[in-house]
Amino acid sequence: MTDTRPLHCPDVPAPEVFDDAAAAVVRLCALYDAATAFLTDRFQHVLRTGQSDVSYRAYYPEIRLITTTFAPTDSRLSFGHVPQPGTYSTTVTRPDLFRHYLEQQIGLLMQNHRVPVTICVSTTPMPVHFAVANDPNVTVPQEGAADFHLRDIFDVPDLSTTHDDIVNGHGFLYPDGAAPLAPFTAQRVDYSLARLSHYTATNAEHFQNHVLFTNYQFYIEEFEAFARLMLADPDSGYIAFVGPGNQVITDPDTPMPTPVKLPQMPTYHLKRKQGAGITLVNIGVGPSNAKTATDHIAVLRPHAWLMVGHCAGLRNSQRLGDFVLAHAYLREDHVLDDDLPIWVPIPALAEIQIALEDAVKAVTQLEGYELKRIMRTGTVATIDNRNWELRDHSGPVQRLSQSRAVGLDMESATIAANGFRFRVPYGTLLCVSDKPLHGELKLPGMASDFYRSQVANHLMIGIRAMETLREMPLERIHSRKLRSFEETAFL
Repeated sequence: MTDTRPLHCPDVPAPEVFDDAAAAVVRLCALYDAATAFLTDRFQHVLRTGQSDVSYRAYYPEIRLITTTFAPTDSRLSFGHVPQPGTYSTTVTRPDLFRHYLEQQIGLLMQNHRVPVTICVSTTPMPVHFAVANDPNVTVPQEGAADFHLRDIFDVPDLSTTHDDIVNGHGFLYPDGAAPLAPFTAQRVDYSLARLSHYTATNAEHFQNHVLFTNYQFYIEEFEAFARLMLADPDSGYIAFVGPGNQVITDPDTPMPTPVKLPQMPTYHLKRKQGAGITLVNIGVGPSNAKTATDHIAVLRPHAWLMVGHCAGLRNSQRLGDFVLAHAYLREDHVLDDDLPIWVPIPALAEIQIALEDAVKAVTQLEGYELKRIMRTGTVATIDNRNWELRDHSGPVQRLSQSRAVGLDMESATIAANGFRFRVPYGTLLCVSDKPLHGELKLPGMASDFYRSQVANHLMIGIRAMETLREMPLERIHSRKLRSFEETAFL
């Protein structure tokens, strides 16, 4: 923002100390609402008048924690405590959306360290785009469309302060020297919330804590059919089904309107109270899409995400429709090379693996040695070239063989690696849709009855696995295996 105009800001209230997590979040909401109301009011005024002799700025609220002792905490939980004495803080956006999460995280800090938290106004400006984002009556004009230069009057998103330095372990500190409490700053969260709305055509408040990714649209039809069955069952616990355009149905017989134009990543939400339902995202094809979706969904701090899509089977013994449960990944997607080097192992998470295998058993009614007829556990390779078959095979096929790969796709390793990077439990169950190394390419008429029935079962397996994970205590599913040396206190 230029300094040539007088700067007007809302009154900054004094910091307040809280020993009650719920009260602290109420104060966060009040500070956030005051900041957004100030910017929205001034923005609408400038839109009406077309000019302003002053500039306007408001700031994100902040949580601050100070500890002075190395007193031991219950470290069995992978979050909820800081590693050493010091000052820790995080800027906060949308405390209304994250109310349950914030109360939980602040409460754990108070419990483990026996100190209060301070709620105050930060020194981080709030971009006007994000301040007015939740007001349907306000539209931010693109540069040049208004009669004034937006950046002369308001703060706008700044990519120099919107990054993943915290989760990437780059030694991030706030300007005052405070260490981060949370894995994302307020600007980073706001950036992703805006992107999510754009790519999925659904608002962030509809996203559930258990996320399924797929790379085929027909899984959506199966998901909608399941959702309607659940809405018809008063004992299911599911309360609503949401589609693109924020279309909400609560009655199983209500039609789901289809948008004239589907978003890039059509997303559907089968909701339960406190976000305990299931979200299904059709991310399309390719590692770039997979990274985009997970980059932004990560700020919502889901409890698990799983990939349930199609893959190429690499072994002659596999059949179309067989399942592949990933226990390792060959990363040739390259989209995360700068954030997470390929030498970093992406471990299989026991809780996820068991939930997926048990779900396959339950849906197929097979177990033990018989289960091996339709499911293999092994390495999944993810590649960034959809038409790798048209290149010289000697190099790629050798790497696939050396890695012991049994399946090949374009998304799974990306989703798992970003789950590892963002501390979101992850897993992969794929369905073999072709066998290019053995002359079975995707051609009309090749799908057998077995293949069609397995595809119909595939989504149900993912749903059942998520329902198992939903019943799992947080301390079990959120593993310490995903935490780095200098880890944030917040999940």
